[in-house]
Amino acid sequence: MKMASLSIYKGILGRTVPKAFYRLLRSAARCSLSVGAGRESLEDQLEFLEAWGDFFAVLCQRGFSEHFAQCLTQTALFDENAFSLAAAGSCETIDPSMKAAVERDISTILELSQLTGEFILEQSGMVSRAPQLPQWQNGKPVELFGQDPAQCLHSLWEYYRCSGCGMYARYRAFIWREKKILPVAHPDPQRLCELKGYEAPRKMAIDNTVAFLKGLPANNCLLYGDRGTGKSSTVKGLLNEYYTQGLRVIEMPKEYLMDFPYLVDQIAGIPMKFIIFIDDLSFSQQDGTYAALKSVLQGGLAAKPQNALIYATSNRRHLLRENFSDRNGDDLHVNDTIQECLSLADRFGLAINFTLPDKARFLEIIHQLACQRELEDHLPELERGAEQWAMSHGGRSPRVAQQYIAFAEAALRQDKPLF
Repeated sequence: MKMASLSIYKGILGRTVPKAFYRLLRSAARCSLSVGAGRESLEDQLEFLEAWGDFFAVLCQRGFSEHFAQCLTQTALFDENAFSLAAAGSCETIDPSMKAAVERDISTILELSQLTGEFILEQSGMVSRAPQLPQWQNGKPVELFGQDPAQCLHSLWEYYRCSGCGMYARYRAFIWREKKILPVAHPDPQRLCELKGYEAPRKMAIDNTVAFLKGLPANNCLLYGDRGTGKSSTVKGLLNEYYTQGLRVIEMPKEYLMDFPYLVDQIAGIPMKFIIFIDDLSFSQQDGTYAALKSVLQGGLAAKPQNALIYATSNRRHLLRENFSDRNGDDLHVNDTIQECLSLADRFGLAINFTLPDKARFLEIIHQLACQRELEDHLPELERGAEQWAMSHGGRSPRVAQQYIAFAEAALRQDKPLF
């Protein structure tokens, strides 16, 4: 009955483990009432056994069979509700009635997290009737719930204020699909410190991002240039560097740009800072997505919210491919057509160029990567093979340098020749 009466944190009843646990408690109560009334019901007993098996199965699937309390309180920690949204939105205070409801919910969740299998069996009246059932271990709740309800409320308020709420507190990377923002459970761990070379252009992206996080004016950003120079890696590195300061990245595939108004509606009220990431952006013609992105960047009714910037990467400075036939065709207003082709790139306030390195810069990247992998003793050998590797793998670039160092490290660790 306490679990059924959750109010502010009622959303956890829709999550897999709490939902299965609630079903188990309901079936246990039904068995208890049947036994107490002196009328044993085989149907109630079978439902209880099924609920027990289902609950234990989902607990094991999520790796919490030894830590039920952690699972339940962690689910509550990442719940998006009126209290967590108010805290994340920097509200100064909450109503006394909501405060009392939150404290009651916290107390209930903590009590539930300590219910053992033995206790539920005993209360259901199924001890002598049930076969030997698998048991879970309760363990300890997550740290923020390891306090009395009043202290816990204060700690949760501070947590939501600093880290956001719901899935935006649990995850840092997301992708837009089917008009939904879906979390990425295992984002690319790329760090800025692992990227070698291109310090000047990368600093421009860092400075723009830091200004954005501080609430200062910042620009949409186009990172363009040659392949394999670290444009996408820079965006991933920014996320991993600054997610603790409230930065989140939503990758939006180019083909979904028409959905931008729907995405805006979903993040406008979220108290986090978002980079909407469009990777490998280019257009072969002025299709619907081209016009949609132009509208998003400047001038559309569905303007991007204050908590979002657009970062796009492209191998082309001018995102719409232009042919000589476009200039020599039968268009009566050729200059207008050319200006339309160039107008999209101009709507990014910040355009950062990444170009392929010359031989000296390429060897410097090789040197830095070798030091990072503790291969300094092999530098002469690595430098001799670097150019040969580059020529056979599409030319010099940071990506080729990383691939070469990975190959070289594997060979050197096994005392094999590089070539």
